[in-house]
Amino acid sequence: MIIPLIPLRDIIIFPYMVVPLFVGREKSIKALEHAMSHDKSILLAAQKKAKTEEPGPDDIYETGTLGTILQLLRLPDGTVKVLVEGKKRAQIKEFVSEDECFMVSVEDVEETIDETVETEALIRSVVKSFESYVKFNKRIPPEMIMSVSSIEDPSRLGDTIASHLTIKLEDKQALLTISSPTKRLERLYSIMESEIEILEVEQKIRQRVKRQMEKTQKEYYLSEQMKAIQKELGEKDEFKSEIQEFEEKIKTKKMSKEATRKAKQEIKKLRLMSPMSAEATVSRNYIDWMVSLPWDHETEEKKDISEAERVLEEDHYGLKNVKERIVEYLAVRGLVEEMKGPILCLVGPPGVGKTSLAKSIARSTGRNFVRLSLGGVKDEAEIRGHRRTYIGSMPGKIIQSLKKAGSNNPVFLLDEVDKMSHDFRGDPASALLEVLDPEQNHTFNDHYLDCDYDLSKIMFITTANSVQGIPYPLLDRMELIRIPGYTELEKLHIVERFLLPKQLKMHGLTKDNLDLGKATILTVVRRYTKEAGVRNLERQVATICRKVAKEILKKGKESRVAVSAKALAKYLGVPQYRYGTIEKADEVGVATGLAWTEAGGELLAIEVALVPGKGKLIITGKLGDVMQESAQAAMTYIRSRANELGLEKDFYQKLDIHIHVPEGAIPKDGPSAGITMATAIASALVRIPISKDVAMTGEITLRGKVLPIGGLKEKLLAAHRAGIPKVLIPMENEKDIKEIPALILKKVKPIFVQHMDEVLVQALNVKDREEIFKGAKLDKEPASAPAEPQASDHVVRH
Repeated sequence: MIIPLIPLRDIIIFPYMVVPLFVGREKSIKALEHAMSHDKSILLAAQKKAKTEEPGPDDIYETGTLGTILQLLRLPDGTVKVLVEGKKRAQIKEFVSEDECFMVSVEDVEETIDETVETEALIRSVVKSFESYVKFNKRIPPEMIMSVSSIEDPSRLGDTIASHLTIKLEDKQALLTISSPTKRLERLYSIMESEIEILEVEQKIRQRVKRQMEKTQKEYYLSEQMKAIQKELGEKDEFKSEIQEFEEKIKTKKMSKEATRKAKQEIKKLRLMSPMSAEATVSRNYIDWMVSLPWDHETEEKKDISEAERVLEEDHYGLKNVKERIVEYLAVRGLVEEMKGPILCLVGPPGVGKTSLAKSIARSTGRNFVRLSLGGVKDEAEIRGHRRTYIGSMPGKIIQSLKKAGSNNPVFLLDEVDKMSHDFRGDPASALLEVLDPEQNHTFNDHYLDCDYDLSKIMFITTANSVQGIPYPLLDRMELIRIPGYTELEKLHIVERFLLPKQLKMHGLTKDNLDLGKATILTVVRRYTKEAGVRNLERQVATICRKVAKEILKKGKESRVAVSAKALAKYLGVPQYRYGTIEKADEVGVATGLAWTEAGGELLAIEVALVPGKGKLIITGKLGDVMQESAQAAMTYIRSRANELGLEKDFYQKLDIHIHVPEGAIPKDGPSAGITMATAIASALVRIPISKDVAMTGEITLRGKVLPIGGLKEKLLAAHRAGIPKVLIPMENEKDIKEIPALILKKVKPIFVQHMDEVLVQALNVKDREEIFKGAKLDKEPASAPAEPQASDHVVRH
C-alpha cells in the first residue's frame, strides 16, 4: 500500500489517539492534500531529530501510525490545522517518492494477543500502576483512570496509557515499535514503575526540606543566595542604595519634627531587615509615602484682586455672593501673611456650576486643584486611612489627594458632602469634623502616617444639593453659601457666553454655521427645560448642534443654518413643558402653593373636596408627617373661624373633608404649604373660587399667624416661570426680597401677609373682606372635585 507520509516533530502518535496538528512545511501540506484527494489515509512517523527542517528517509523512524484525516482547516498565515486519528501500527518498506511529498510503501504490523492468566495479571498491574502515576502527576486528569479501567484490549490499553505519559520521545517510539501487546505492556509497566519511584523521591525531598527549613533559615539562605548572585553579576547592592536615597530625601525634605523622627526610626528598622521580607516592604512603602508628601511645598498665591475678578467672571456668569467671598479672602490675604484657609460649603440644586466654580477659584488664586467625591462613601478609613497592621493598608483619601496635588495649599473640593452614609465600618462625616475644623486641622492625624499633618493652609470647598443630608456638627464648621437657581435672563447669557461656544467646538461647528437667536434660546429654556441649573439646557443645545452638524454635512461646510423658535420642534421634538399658562379659570377648592426641591422651585397644586360623611379629614398624595400636621392645623384654624366665615358650628360633623396633593407617587413634606391648605379648605366650605393669578407659601399656626419659610428665591422663580403675577409671602420674609433679581420682581408682585385672614382676602376672588367673613353659608351640595393639575417629576419638599 502506497500512501503519503508526514514527518512529525516532538510528538509520537499512537493508535486510537485523536490529535490536532499544525502543519507548515510545504511537503507535509502536499501530503495532506494528496491524502484528502484519495481515501484520507496518511502515515504519521516521527523525525529522529526535531531540529531537522528538511528530513530525508534516514531521518525518519521506520515504524509509525497509519492515521485518518478527520478535519482540515487552512489558516490565514498559510499553515494548515489538521485533526488526525491513529488507526494502527505500520512499517515503512520503502520510500517511493520524495519530490512533492513523501510517498511510502507500508505494511501493517501484525499483533498477536495471548489471552492467558499472565496477560490478565499484567493488565491489572499496568492499570494499578497508572493509577499511582496519575496521583503523582497532576497534568493528567483523574477522569482518565476511569477511562483506562474500562479498556479490556491489552493493545489498546498500552497505547492509551503510553500516549498520556510524560516520558522521552525515544521511549515512546520504542513502545510504538514493539509489536507484541504483552511485551509492550511489560515495557510500559517498567517505565511507569521507574517514573513513580522518581516522583516519590521528589515528593519526599520536598516534604523533608519543607519541614527542616524554618522561616529564618529560608530568609537567610535566600538573602545569601541573592548576595552571591549580585556579586557574580557585579551589581550594586540595590537595597543599600535605596536606603541611602531615602536618607537623602529625609534630609532635603522639610518635614515636621515628629514625621522626621518616625521616618528615621523606620529606616533604622529597615537596615536590620532582610530585603525580601514582608515587613521590609511595609517599611519601604511607609517611608516612600512620608518623603512623597508636600510637607513644605506651597504654590505662590495670586493676590491681584482685579485679575481674580476677571478670571471668575470669565468662567461663570452671575453667582455674585461666591465671587465676592473669594475676592474678600484674597483682599485679607494681601494684608495678612499667615491666614487659615477658608472652609466654604456651596449649596444649590444640580447643574448650577458648583464643581466648576471650585476649579475657577483655584485658577483665580493660582493654587493647585484637587477633587474628592464623597458620594456613597461609608467607611471612615476612606478619610483617615488604615493602620499599617493591615495588609495593603494606605493613607486616607485626604493624604492621597495632597500627594496628587503636589502642594500643601491647594483648593481641595469635597464634592457631594451630603451624599455620605455610614455603617459598621464607621462614619466618614465624623472623620471630616477634624479635617474641616480650622482649630483642629493643623494637627490632622492619619492612621497610616500616625503623625500630625498640617491641613490649615488648604482652601476647602464642599458642595451639596441640600443641607438636610449634612450632620449639624459638620455643617457648623463650614461657611454656607447658597447658590440659587438661575433666572431666564441668566440662562440666556450662560448659553450665549459659555454653553453654545463649547458645544459648537465639540461638534466641529463654527459660529457662522449656526444662528441661534435669543428668542430661540428662551423658548428652549421655557418649553424644553424645567430646572434650576443648566445641565439639561446644555443637553438640549447639544442636540440642536448634532442635528445642525448633519445638515451642514449635507449642504456643505460653508453653509449656515438658522434655528428659529417655531422650528425648534424639528430639532427637539414636541415641547415638554407649559410656560406662562396659568389655570384658565378661578376654581373652588383649588389653591396654588409654592414648594422648594433640590432641583429648584416648583408649583404645588392643592385640592379640597367635600363629601357627606361623619367629620373625617382625609389627606392623600404621599405627604410626610410635617405636611399632614400642617393640614390638621389648617383645619383647626378654619373650625375656630367658622362663625366669622358664616359656617354652622357643627359643619365638620356632617362632612368628610378630603385634601389631596396631586402627583401621588412623589413624596412631599414640610410646613410651608399650611396657608395654601387653609385657603383651599376655606374656599371649598364658603364656595368662593380662588384667584388663578395667586400663588402662596407660608406656615400656619392654630391662631392663623403666617410664619416665615425658606427657599424664597427658588419659589419666586417658579412663579415667574409659570407666569403667576401675584405671590403671597410671610411678612418676616420681607428682608429676603433684596436677593431677588429686579427682573423677577417686575413680573411677580410679592404681597406680604401676617395673618390667615389677609391671605383669604387676597386669594379668594372677592371684592371686599365682607364677602368672606359675613353672609356666606354652606350649601347643601358639596363642591365637586377639581381637575387634576399638570404633572411634575420632582420630589417636592417644602
